[in-house]
Amino acid sequence: MAREGSPLHSTTYDGSVRVSTRGDYACRALLSLALHGEHTGPTSVRDIAERTGLPQPYLEQILLSLKGAGLVRSKRGVGGGYVLARPATEIRLAEIVSAVDGPITLGDFGQPHQDGSCDHEGQCVLLAIWDLAARHMREHLGAYTLQAITDAAAGRAPWPSLEDHDH
Repeated sequence: MAREGSPLHSTTYDGSVRVSTRGDYACRALLSLALHGEHTGPTSVRDIAERTGLPQPYLEQILLSLKGAGLVRSKRGVGGGYVLARPATEIRLAEIVSAVDGPITLGDFGQPHQDGSCDHEGQCVLLAIWDLAARHMREHLGAYTLQAITDAAAGRAPWPSLEDHDH
């Protein structure tokens, strides 16, 4: 395994691992529900769209995906809308992103050979690195509950920082 200071470990990497627009919008929609929905009952798609600034047609699709993943429930008719299906303390950021984007990966590159044989000029070393980076991202996003994000957004807790995590 590469150690800090070794040729395989660099702290100057400036590439990016991206959460898709769908993932971001899904997180923003659930954050809105967590911030406003606890005492008010179901929230309409229109209200969520107005609060978050998200386009309503796209938001409707995202909420259907979140419903399918069991993260929200819907109620039809007058006074209908969406509510969280579980307490915000039980919903993790990684779960929200995965619900709309699928598994958190850096790409579909395959798995490295397990026996040390690599037939494409060391490609397996890169595959192992991509796999490790995706695992770190899943763990990082899994560390945040919707409640923790809600508390930070409402000023009841400090904002996340690099000091909160081991490197």
